[in-house]
Amino acid sequence: MNVPLNDRLPDHRRLGRELGLFGTDPLIGAGLPYWLPDGAVVRHTLEEYVRELERAAGYRHVYSPALGKRELYEISGHLDHYSDDMYPPMRLGDQEAGEVVLRPSLCPHHALIYRSRPRSHRELPLRIAELGTMYRAERSGVLGGLTRVRAIQLNDAHVFCTLDQAVGEARAALELIARAYADLGIEAVRHRLSLPGEGGRYVAGPELWSRATGLLREALAESGVAYEEAEGEAAFYGPKIDVQIADPAGRESTLSTVQIDFHQPARFGLHHIGADGARHRPVMVHRSIIGSVERAVAHLIEAHRGAFPAWLAPVQLVVLPVAEGQAERAAAVVREAVALGLRAELAGPEQGTLGARVRAARLVPYQAVIGAREAEAGLAALRLRDGRRPGELPVTDLLHRISARVTARATAPWG
Repeated sequence: MNVPLNDRLPDHRRLGRELGLFGTDPLIGAGLPYWLPDGAVVRHTLEEYVRELERAAGYRHVYSPALGKRELYEISGHLDHYSDDMYPPMRLGDQEAGEVVLRPSLCPHHALIYRSRPRSHRELPLRIAELGTMYRAERSGVLGGLTRVRAIQLNDAHVFCTLDQAVGEARAALELIARAYADLGIEAVRHRLSLPGEGGRYVAGPELWSRATGLLREALAESGVAYEEAEGEAAFYGPKIDVQIADPAGRESTLSTVQIDFHQPARFGLHHIGADGARHRPVMVHRSIIGSVERAVAHLIEAHRGAFPAWLAPVQLVVLPVAEGQAERAAAVVREAVALGLRAELAGPEQGTLGARVRAARLVPYQAVIGAREAEAGLAALRLRDGRRPGELPVTDLLHRISARVTARATAPWG
């Protein structure tokens, strides 16, 4: 983590290399980054956070394959309206299998999961979530680090609900997004109501578009969220709320979305049995809390300049023995920290002077220095990433306090 901090605008591509988070290789291909161990820790921690947030909000998680038959995307409308962004169909050796497609989105699979058995109105709203891979045939000129990639790990979910429930579910999705942004230290620069525009490839149905737009406006009003309308930014099947973020240079991108869709429930013939015993068609609310994991991590790298919140940091605690005589005690402290679930590492004298090791670990939230006196008394001198030195504390007390703050995702480093 020996990364020089300077006045340059943070660029996640440079920081990603210097921090050892991710990389690329021409033999793998452009827009297909791989994740190094520290980057994999950040990604895994972020994914588990999202799953936990969704579980608490009543979502059930599923897995679905990244391939689907051509017919699936003909039904969903992707092949008619989104083919420019899709990889071409592949013919399998088995003639009966026909052609398959790398999926450009998860919603068709979730529609099939919904209709896998009869549904009752008592099950609604049914919230299905997945962190799944999808593929976009992005042009080489628009690829950039983690922000535009060709294989995307998407935080996606679909809520199947009644018309009366749609606004409440969209509003709840906006609340989840706001909660996640607060925990992650992300700031939304604006909310955008994305509408169809002239010349776009959209599905027909003006009445359904109008109804979906009205419901989204109602959800925004109930949430008290200021927003701007933008023509030409809608999905091909319906309008959407886009939550916009900006990089340090002020360039905007969409991270999170909430959409109301009448199109796909009709295309897939979805229904549930209502209280009246009749068949009714559900509304499909698409929502993504952090969008693509790749873009979210890219933004977090730049927003925090590599100094991630303690709960998200690849290394949360580094233990520094002053001299070789304290190395064994320091190693024992690392083992105790790991047993508590902390991501802790030892930085011993073989790595240089104490000052050099402290500088090398300055992006780590917590540093515990152990000299001869501390080792003998069972203490550690705590240093914080922001430069503060709370002082010497008993090791066990120190580790439990750090663990509690990490578990609670505390925003303040100490207190």
